Amino acid sequence: MKLNYVTKQLSTVKRWMATTLFCMLAIAFVWQGAFLSNTSAMAAPTATLIASSDAGDKVQEKTSKDAGRAKNFIEDTKNKVKDAAKNNASKVDQATDNGSFVERKAKRDAATIQRRADEDAARTKEAVDNTKNVVERTVDNIKDAFGK
Repeated sequence: MKLNYVTKQLSTVKRWMATTLFCMLAIAFVWQGAFLSNTSAMAAPTATLIASSDAGDKVQEKTSKDAGRAKNFIEDTKNKVKDAAKNNASKVDQATDNGSFVERKAKRDAATIQRRADEDAARTKEAVDNTKNVVERTVDNIKDAFGK
């Protein structure tokens, strides 16, 4: 299915909105964890800053771990799509005579599906990396703001 201009623009807007929402939620969770996790620390600013850096480190660890899991899931999905394309092409090959139009078309389609699976997986992994980097930069900025 080919996307038209308006659909592409909406898709881009949705992606930016989702990234922004994710970053704002990460900031909110870090903020809440830094100030509300230990009420006795409110009287001593040093304890609060230590708590915020610990919370920031935990958020960064969790983000890295989740990004790794997401990449593994993307890779598994890509491999399943490629295997399905190969299996369908081989079934068509077995069902038809050698060199038929349908067989050639099935092989071309399988190659196209495999190429697109690689491209889509690479784009999705890059988006996961970008989101992880945004969250880590945001946490670092928050830690720097509280550290000064």
